[in-house]
Amino acid sequence: MKRFMSAVVKRSKKVAFYGVPMENSGGKAYQFYRMKGFESISTSKNPKEYSRQYVDEEFEQTDVVGYTPTISFGFDRFEGDAVHEDIISVFDDEKLGADAIRPIIMVDVEAGESPAIKRDFLVVAESEGSGTDLYKYEGSFRVKGEKIAGFATTDDNWQTCSFVEA
Repeated sequence: MKRFMSAVVKRSKKVAFYGVPMENSGGKAYQFYRMKGFESISTSKNPKEYSRQYVDEEFEQTDVVGYTPTISFGFDRFEGDAVHEDIISVFDDEKLGADAIRPIIMVDVEAGESPAIKRDFLVVAESEGSGTDLYKYEGSFRVKGEKIAGFATTDDNWQTCSFVEA
């Protein structure tokens, strides 16, 4: 019997890109920068469940009827980083509603044609200033739209990317 060794997927090969609004675009055009300096970018799917028990059965049934993904984040502040500066503006200005919505692209840079998922998220400021060595920010990105499957391309070794819908 042959045993096959499965290759592990390194976290560093699943890269997130954050849409920073371009000047004079009215928040309609974005430059996607790699999210650097983040200690965590973890997704919780937050399934919405529908449970019920029928009178002729002794057990309860559950179905998943939707999802409300949330991405928790934490980062060390880097001066001059466009992503950090934009997120910090949400914290400092206490932006609300549409002013705090940003697109994020998740890219599998290891895969052949760089498959990617793009989705709008609300930036939720939760805490800042923790840590004794570096100034830290923590919060979450809460889903604000459908996911769009596509492909990402880069001209600068994945420091920025462009997205093409599939």
